[in-house]
Order: sequence, then structure tokens, then C-alpha cells
Amino acid sequence: MKHISPFPLTAPQQQKLAELRQSFEEWNSEPGILNRLVRRLSATLKLDAQLTMLAEEMVQVVHFDAFQYRHQMARQEFVFTTGMGGPHRCEYRLNLEDENFGTLSLHRHKRFSNDELQAVEMLIGAAICSLRNACRFSAMEQASLTDSLTGIGNKRAMEEALQKAQLLTGRHNETYSLILCDLDHFKAVNDNCGHVVGDLVLRRVTEALASAVRSSDSVYRFGGEEFAVLLPHTDQYSAVDVAERVRSAIAALQIDCGEHSVAVTTSCGVALHRAGEGSGQWLARADEALYRAKDQGRNCTRVFATIS
Repeated sequence: MKHISPFPLTAPQQQKLAELRQSFEEWNSEPGILNRLVRRLSATLKLDAQLTMLAEEMVQVVHFDAFQYRHQMARQEFVFTTGMGGPHRCEYRLNLEDENFGTLSLHRHKRFSNDELQAVEMLIGAAICSLRNACRFSAMEQASLTDSLTGIGNKRAMEEALQKAQLLTGRHNETYSLILCDLDHFKAVNDNCGHVVGDLVLRRVTEALASAVRSSDSVYRFGGEEFAVLLPHTDQYSAVDVAERVRSAIAALQIDCGEHSVAVTTSCGVALHRAGEGSGQWLARADEALYRAKDQGRNCTRVFATIS
């Protein structure tokens, strides 16, 4: 290989390079709280991890009893809280370049002094760029797991939730059930009324699903007209009750589409997670139960316990 000599540096370039090295060494060895905070925050894009670091550094300068952060990202609210609050509070709306990145507040039983408030503001100023990047990263993560039409979790989100539930059932003997729902003859809605009406129906069905399940349950759209409900701490019999509530709520819908209204029904398949079963096997059993509901007349709920 032919040796290529390095490009010769001019005297000004050599001076700038020396200044850069010195600046880097000072920045890397400086024990100051702001430098330490910025270095720590730059190591991760996880918003909760960054907020933990900010709270750890901040409490060394300004005592507080509670640290709280709230931000609306996409269609979900992110809340981070440590400690218990007090009657006195300082609150900051985090803005950078005319974009909001949430609200941070500190709470304690004693009023904050002006010097303390100034210190908090300096720490927030050092952290805001990293927090902005973490917020944007979290928003992109959320978008990748969200169905754009209905605002609920998509197929990828469902698959991740099933894998997590599978691990929890194995480690802690927790009980999970899964309901799969498929709208009956939905193609006819799109063919006869158009896709705009079809999209409206899907949004109304999503609302009916959400109203029929508990706040601890999770709803997903994993296909065109296919939905799933993941139910923690729920046995098979209770899951069937929920599936019947879902079926009744959807059947009761009358969706006004101008000259006429549209009604739909759904078929449901239920499967309880079994010990040692993979998420794919679990999903396959629920899907088989759904197939049986379709095959046996639709607008009903069926359970399938095993699959070879």
C-alpha cells in the first residue's frame, strides 16, 4: 500500500488544534456540576433516565421533596415523578426554539429562595437540549408503535406486549388472557360506503372497545379490521365476560353516514396464556378461537384452549 503523507497544517491550524485539545481536556476533567450533568445526559436518549439524572444532580444543589415532569407526546401523556410533594412549588415550562418539551416542577415544605430558583434555572438550561432530543426520540418510538388511524397500539406494539406478558407469567405466575376481535363482513362496508366511511367505523369501534374494557387492559389494532385486547390478572372466564361486553358494545353502534347509518358486529376469540407457552402459540390459539367464532355463525365469542 502506498504511503500517503499527512496534509501539512498551517501555523493557525496548529494553534487551533492545540486550543481544541486543551479545551477538551479541561471539559473532560472539569468536576463542575454542569459539565458532569451534560456528560451524563449525553450518554442516553431515554427520557426517564435523563430525568433521573437531572433530579440526582439538582437535589445536590437545591433540596426538594418531590420532582415532577409532564409532557404530552403524540396522543399519550408522559409523567415522571419522584418523592412526595409539599405546599411550596416552583414550576418551569420547558421551551426551546419556540417548541415546548414539557413542564418540570419541584415541591417541598419550605419556600424556595431566589438563589435556589436561579440555580434550578441554570441546571435546566444545561439540560434542555438533551431533554429535547430525548422527547423527540420518545415521540418517534411512540409513533412506531401507534396505529395512525385509531391512535391505539399497532401490531408491533401488540407483539411486544405479548412477549412481555409471557415473561411475567413465567417469572411471577401472573395471569393474562388475550381477546382477538374481527369485524364481520367489514369488506362490505368499504365496498358499499367507501373507505372514508370505513375509516370512521374503525374509529368508532375503537372508542366502543375502549369503553368496554378496564383501564388496565390494552387495546391494539393489528390488522385492517382486526383488534386485540390484552387483559392482565384475568382468567379465561372473566376474559369471556369482557369479550361479550366488547361484542355487545360494537353491535350497539349506529354510525351516522349521512343518508343512512352503518352497523357492524364482531366475532371474538379468547385464549388464556398457558405456562411455558410462547407468545406465538398463545396468539395462534386465540386466532383459532376467532376462526371458530367466524365459522360458527359470527357475532359470537369462542374459546380454544390447546393447539398441537
